[in-house]
Formats: sequence, C-alpha cells, structure tokens
Amino acid sequence: MFLKSLFYFQRIKVYALVGESGTGKSFRAKLVAQKYGIDYIIDDGLLIRDNRILAGHSAKKEKTFMAAVKVALFDQKSHRDEIAKKLQGEKTRKILVLGTSEKMVNKIAARLQLPNPIKIIKIEDVASREEIDKAIRTRRIEGKHVIPVPSIEVKRSYPNIFYKAIRIFRQKKGPVNIGAAPSVHEKSLVRPEYSKRGKVIISEGALSQMVIHCVDEYNREIKIKKIIVRDDEMGYRLVITIDVPYGTQLSGNIHELQQYVIENIERYTGILIEEVNIIIDKITQ
Repeated sequence: MFLKSLFYFQRIKVYALVGESGTGKSFRAKLVAQKYGIDYIIDDGLLIRDNRILAGHSAKKEKTFMAAVKVALFDQKSHRDEIAKKLQGEKTRKILVLGTSEKMVNKIAARLQLPNPIKIIKIEDVASREEIDKAIRTRRIEGKHVIPVPSIEVKRSYPNIFYKAIRIFRQKKGPVNIGAAPSVHEKSLVRPEYSKRGKVIISEGALSQMVIHCVDEYNREIKIKKIIVRDDEMGYRLVITIDVPYGTQLSGNIHELQQYVIENIERYTGILIEEVNIIIDKITQ
C-alpha cells in the first residue's frame, strides 16, 4: 500500500511560487494556478482546492512566529499524513507549493512525499516591483496576511484571525461579450495571532551558541575558531571556521557535521538554514 501511494505521488507535477515573506504570494496564488491549469495549492500548512480548504491547518493561527514556521514546513507527522491522505483521495495531477525559497518548497515537497518542483515561478515574474513593495508595506506596518480562499471558509475555520474579504474582478480574455460579468475571485485578509504580539527574532549570538552546541555534541575534538551568521530574508547562512584533529575523515565527517547543524537548528527553532559553509583552518595533532 505504501509503495502504491508513493508511486502515485511521484506522478504529480509540482510547481512552486517563491518569494520573500510578505511579497504577495498568497494574493497571486490563484492566478498562477489558473495560468498553469493547477487545481491544488499548498500554502502555509493548508491544502486548498478552488475555493475550499480541504485539509491541514493554517500557520496563521499560531501564537508565535516560530510555531507558524513549523506548521508551514509540515513539521508534525500527523499534519503531513493528513495532507498526504487527502491528496491521495483527490487524485490530483498538478499542485502549486508556496514558499519563501527553493529550499523551503523542496523541503515541503519532500515531507509530503511529492517530487521536487518541475517549475519555479518567482514572485517577480507575476508581480511588479510596485505591487511587491505595497504588499511588503501592508505586511510590515499592518501585520495583514492573505489566505487564498473566500471569507466563508476562513470565518468557519479561523474566526479569531479573520479581518475582511477582498474581492478581485477580472475580465476574461478573448472577444468581449457585451453584458457578461467579469469573473470574481475572493480572498481573505487575516491578522495572525503572532503578528499581534510582535516579532520574535533570533540574534546572531543565540544562533552562534546553538552552532557551538551542535559541533560539541557531534565531536568535542573539533574546535570552532569563528562563526559568521548572515540573514538574507530567504533563510540564514552560516560560515563556520574550524580546526580538526589529524585523522578525521574530512570528506565524510565534515559533510555529516553540516547536515547535523542544519537539522538540529531547524528542528528546535523552526527557522530555515539556507546553507552551512565550513572552512577548515588547521589540522591539529
């Protein structure tokens, strides 16, 4: 049964809409889906089809930002299983996954047993710079987010975060049909619980301490000389300079150390580690 479901999921064509947080991905998800003939959307922990939430639970209902990130990444097995079971019953052939980076959408796809995206669509491909800047201002100043389903769906499931409905009128392409009404798409504007409480930011010092702890757990003989932390909104990038004892198998152990640092920091914080670069400065006796 497992192999059968795995084979089915591998036949699904996955598309991805990628952009920094707050740039308007959820707002434009339906338009992108329509362009590529996609019926299903994965967005912030939800499986959406047409105007309905089919399964999952929204990251926007979480009370902390870190908890919201974990939900969006399907950190809990029960959450992943719920989506996978629903997808199998729906027999979809195409699905659109939203994320802040290629790494994030690849991680979501892997956790849902889906293949990697066959096409990456960047928010800059479907929105102007002015539209993106306006979306960012709305997010940062007002703390408002979009869920790409009608208000009746959000009110039923998440009444405590609902703000208002947004209706978008679009004239269908092709010959003008006099008297024909334009198509109407409704989205829901929400105020997540965590946006009402302000942001939680992990400092460079705190991340550095976590790196030190991870390296010490992995191999106490490896000595850290320097840690550089960079945050480019798509995830954190770490540069770790180390001394390793003579006899360490560099090709195997160092790559394992990279993965150990990434997995542990992501597991306990919910943040995305985009890459870990390790510089070996000295081989010690």
